[in-house]
Amino acid sequence: MKEHIFCFLILSLSGMNAAVRAVVRMGLYVGAKVYFIHEGYQGMVDGGENIREATWESVSSMLQVGGTVIGSARCKEFRTHEGRLKAAHNLVQRGITNLCVIGGDGSLTGANLFREEWSGLLGELVDQGLIEADAVQKYSALHIVGMVGSIDNDFCGTDMTIGTDSALHRIIEVVDAIMTTAQSHQRTFVLEVMGRHCGYLALVSALACGADWVLIPEMPPEDGWEEKMCQKLSANRAGMKRLNIIIVAEGAIDRNNKPITTECIKNLVVKCLGFDTRVTILGHVQRGGTPSAFDRILASRMGVEAVLALLETTANTPACVVSLCGNQSVRLPLMECVQMTQEVQKAMDEKRFEEAVKLRGRSFENNLKTYKLLAHRKPESELPTSNFNVAVLNVGAPAAGMNAAVRSAVRVGISEGHKMFAVSDGFEGFYKGQIKEIKWADVGGWTGQGGSLLGTKRTLPAKHVDKIAEQMRKHNINALLVIGGFEAFLSLLELLTARGKYDEFCVPMVMVPATVSNNVPGSDLSIGADTALNAITTTCDRIKQSASGTKRRVFIIETMGGYCGYLASVGGLAAGADAAYIYEEPFDIRDLQANVEHLTEKMKTSIQRGLVLRNENSNENYTTDFIYQLYSEEGRGVFDCRKNVLGHMQQGGAPSPFDRNFGTKISAKAMQWISKKLVETRGRCRVFANTEDSCCLLGMRRRALVFQPVVQLKEETDFVHRIPKEQWWLKLRPLMKILAKYKTSYDVSDSGQLEHVVRNRPKESDASVAM
Repeated sequence: MKEHIFCFLILSLSGMNAAVRAVVRMGLYVGAKVYFIHEGYQGMVDGGENIREATWESVSSMLQVGGTVIGSARCKEFRTHEGRLKAAHNLVQRGITNLCVIGGDGSLTGANLFREEWSGLLGELVDQGLIEADAVQKYSALHIVGMVGSIDNDFCGTDMTIGTDSALHRIIEVVDAIMTTAQSHQRTFVLEVMGRHCGYLALVSALACGADWVLIPEMPPEDGWEEKMCQKLSANRAGMKRLNIIIVAEGAIDRNNKPITTECIKNLVVKCLGFDTRVTILGHVQRGGTPSAFDRILASRMGVEAVLALLETTANTPACVVSLCGNQSVRLPLMECVQMTQEVQKAMDEKRFEEAVKLRGRSFENNLKTYKLLAHRKPESELPTSNFNVAVLNVGAPAAGMNAAVRSAVRVGISEGHKMFAVSDGFEGFYKGQIKEIKWADVGGWTGQGGSLLGTKRTLPAKHVDKIAEQMRKHNINALLVIGGFEAFLSLLELLTARGKYDEFCVPMVMVPATVSNNVPGSDLSIGADTALNAITTTCDRIKQSASGTKRRVFIIETMGGYCGYLASVGGLAAGADAAYIYEEPFDIRDLQANVEHLTEKMKTSIQRGLVLRNENSNENYTTDFIYQLYSEEGRGVFDCRKNVLGHMQQGGAPSPFDRNFGTKISAKAMQWISKKLVETRGRCRVFANTEDSCCLLGMRRRALVFQPVVQLKEETDFVHRIPKEQWWLKLRPLMKILAKYKTSYDVSDSGQLEHVVRNRPKESDASVAM
């Protein structure tokens, strides 16, 4: 294999250290020399000790650290030709012709300019006698792959940028805390979040907390917005809502490009309504803190993909950026993304705001549409009258984000003219008649609540199908929305079978997956899994920290998931585990022994703390106690062991921003499908739907959110172990092993291919609903 040399240019943002770690270790895995460039472009220009070779150990214990451990600095000199000439000289001296650049559009644009000038810069260096003539041929091309680090999520071409999810965590933590005091004192709070040119953080935060009003630069409010906002706040307070939340992006403007400040809004509310109003400016707290599980996983995946992209570059390959589309890694030409990002700003400058929203991408556009749908209730006189009754219920174990999904379903249903009914305690409550109409105001404040406010049970409907049919008839239920896990999937299959005997079940039925185990067939992701991953990651961080300054120690951690190893595997990737034992990947005593020996060798030479995760049902004989005792015995004299069973803490707590927004938007999409099906299947007397495609599961598949008939998913399901037969995250298992220094093969068949930026993806391809 020819030698490849990589180096890094970093700007400081949460989650970047996971990317640095992944690129270093993947680079070493493929036999490359890897260099850090400390202090960003300034370090490249200055050279010397700023450019240092990286080792495996130099990126240990980085995952939980915010910012970037190799530093960052703005560099005016690199913007000049002379500065770039110095940088080229420093790279050639070390034989570096591959750059992995992690930063925003400015950093990436600078890197592309450097690449375009490369051959000319080498010629100048030869003319000045600084390098030999044969170096021009030897180092003829500079290859660049970028990863986008930006908390604003303002880079076109990717659904999420590294750092955005962590910033949302900081914002939502503050908002949740503020909502408590605001409710106690009946206050109005005006919050300013970052986003000088992009309103993503403000918009998604508003969705995640159910804010009363949001102001963003891409969509300035219509003239007269002040009066409308005050009317909305007043109406909410009159409806017994004890608090108001207004979220403002720092770059918010009105239609005349005049800034809308938090102080201006506060004065307006106090003057017009007399409400006790406070202002909170979050500032740089959004940029710091421990990276979220999502950011660690995203950065790790992107880092490995960047190395693969560099390995495949040729002299004719354009500089590319590694992006996320739905749940899939893609590679896009860097300058195509930069140009579209610049087009957004140009459209805003020229007051073409509708176009600016579209250019931001379908994810941003859908966020805005969903917020408007859920936050601004139309007067009763303007609502359509459908005369349809829709029931919503939770089935299975509780999962964080269920309440956000129910809120979304109820409000979208009401907006479309339906009468919404809430069923308490799943199908057990259904057959007992625990059904009542639920109104718009009844679901206020639900987005940040953990568990299931409706109540949820694992009871399946088959034994009580006659009583459920009776309740369907009694309440004239025309459609069902079921939010839950594997039991919800089984329930729809049973109701589908019951259609042959009971016409009451010949109605549109749709399931939205919600379970921490993420074991529902037909969907890559389930509501609640991200919150559980964050609980696992945070706990593992704390457990590892507990051994700081003590002797070498290995922790054995048991996670939930039934027979599904998602939490153990992906949690292990986010927490930097040395091994993760799961049912889907059978293991025996030889594997356990090999893992112990591998960890023992690492303990002797470098690391002080080890982490081993075990899925609760990975093996009935090799229990958590057995593995703990094995590691304790075999590691005697090198390390000691501790064990911890995480248990139900993985199911509890406030939902993460990801789960709040995923639940909100996927549930809204499900309700819109129900509305469409109700119109299609309405007969003269009643709704009648008995085709396979009238009983579906809505799930994310790679890049797309798709409705799939549940009967077609039977072939994809292992009913004995309650898992899908094929699971996408198993492809991440080798990645976790590589980053833990195992010698293993890595499947590159699913790696990203160079594509082009698509301005308007087809509606059915919108998988970016997850955030």
